[in-house]
Amino acid sequence: MSDSQRPENIKANRIPPDGFLLWVDGKFKTRYETAEEATNAGEKLKMNFPVVQVAVFDAITKTLTPVELSEKT
Repeated sequence: MSDSQRPENIKANRIPPDGFLLWVDGKFKTRYETAEEATNAGEKLKMNFPVVQVAVFDAITKTLTPVELSEKT
């Protein structure tokens, strides 16, 4: 994703048929084209707000993958 492109905000009453959605505290927030983009956005969010629950939702397989900060040594 280039710097000039913004992720697509989704409508609250429908889930897109494809892509990856950022799920924050039980609500879908933003759609991304790739799981990597969604995971990176989720990790940045968790760094600033470690208490929030963040996951990436795969719209095709309908699965949620939690985003956790990795321990860096």
